[in-house]
Amino acid sequence: MDKSVDRQALVELLQKKIGVEVQVFEDNTGRSIKVPRSQLPQTMKELRDNEQYQFDYLMNLSSVDYPENFTVVYHLTSMKYKHYLTVKVEISKEEPCWVPSVSSIWKAAQVQEREVYDLMGIIFTDHPDLRRILLPDDFVGHPLRKDFNYEHEDNTGSQTDLRCKT
Repeated sequence: MDKSVDRQALVELLQKKIGVEVQVFEDNTGRSIKVPRSQLPQTMKELRDNEQYQFDYLMNLSSVDYPENFTVVYHLTSMKYKHYLTVKVEISKEEPCWVPSVSSIWKAAQVQEREVYDLMGIIFTDHPDLRRILLPDDFVGHPLRKDFNYEHEDNTGSQTDLRCKT
């Protein structure tokens, strides 16, 4: 299941058909495209519904905290054509950290978006039930962000180091 997609042809199709500003994203996989946050929902819907590609399965949704930005990463698969695509959305750290939810396109995104929200603090607008999924509701912060403070003052006023001890 390692069939490659002609990313340049895909980008041209998306630009022509729905007018999105998609770009080929060069990385070590050779399977990535970059989509502007504002055009994510229509791009993902087209990727799922387009007969030529049929990316009908969201394998994974994650995020990365780079020094200059956050990136939300979507790993898509076509079960019919047996090919993969990675879609990346970069979010500036200077503006509110949000992207549109894709849970109306793939139901599997509901849990995965909640996990990214919980651990990274990225808000998925229009998500039907965006709340913490792994950490307690009263947990302060998002522990996978590079700026997360591991020194935590609990309700009694004492300091606790949240890092794992070896």
